[in-house]
Amino acid sequence: MEEDAAFKSGFVSLLGRPNVGKSTLMNRVLGAKIAITSPKPQTTRNKIVGIHTAPGHQIIFLDTPGIHKSNKPLNRMMVKEAKKAAADADLAVMIIEADNPWTEEDLLTLDLVETLEMKRVLAINKVDKVHRAAVLPLIDHSSKLSVFEEIVPLSALKGDNVDRFVEVVAGLLEEGPLLFPDDVLTDQAERFWAAEIIREKVVRRTRQEIPYSTAVMIEEFAESPGLIRIKAAILVERETQKRIVIGKAGAMIKEIGSAARHDLENFWGQKVFLELYVKHDKNWWRTQTER
Repeated sequence: MEEDAAFKSGFVSLLGRPNVGKSTLMNRVLGAKIAITSPKPQTTRNKIVGIHTAPGHQIIFLDTPGIHKSNKPLNRMMVKEAKKAAADADLAVMIIEADNPWTEEDLLTLDLVETLEMKRVLAINKVDKVHRAAVLPLIDHSSKLSVFEEIVPLSALKGDNVDRFVEVVAGLLEEGPLLFPDDVLTDQAERFWAAEIIREKVVRRTRQEIPYSTAVMIEEFAESPGLIRIKAAILVERETQKRIVIGKAGAMIKEIGSAARHDLENFWGQKVFLELYVKHDKNWWRTQTER
């Protein structure tokens, strides 16, 4: 009988322009919502760690903010976070879209990826949006860049070829120990995760002006048998935004709270009592950039 293959482990950064599907891909691999997602770009603000453990390997994904040009302090902080995560990883995965490949912002990410002294994989996401005949020329063009060890077409949303993606990434990692317990999905504190889920619901349910002007602060987090109690403040920059998040007769904040509670209860497997309120704080973003 042949000996079992050596166990492999390592940190893998997910890099790409905003809204390319990094968080969706990580959530798909993990089988759980660890990073928040939204059709609106730049949803991820910090490095999110997602841990995938399977027989023979453990992959620690670093889901990063989108690489883009911006003069805004918060956005510059987000790009800085992405670059730091890339440098800290053992392997880099760059993600582009099959239906909109190699944009100017993709090339910004490529510039970063080319500087990394590690193995690199290109994931071509959203292949479900194009005809199969269009994928092969894109793979051929991308392979001529001579940057990537492997190129994997996939659909993070549909799950197409994601198993192959995991197989490729695991195969490129070095031998290593189990770095986290095999039943752990993320190293983020429960307070952080709760805040991110609430923020996702704000992003998805408010107008375009809200996402970059809001944060969530967990003020109380108490666990008891069968119940988690959370009190959170949704921070906005302007009074007009406060009215939008609250909604007519409190309808919007009730909808946000209901959707967030549903996701939190599914993740923790127990009841959640969630109390939300909206607070006007024009300087909330300073706590995000002063680090």
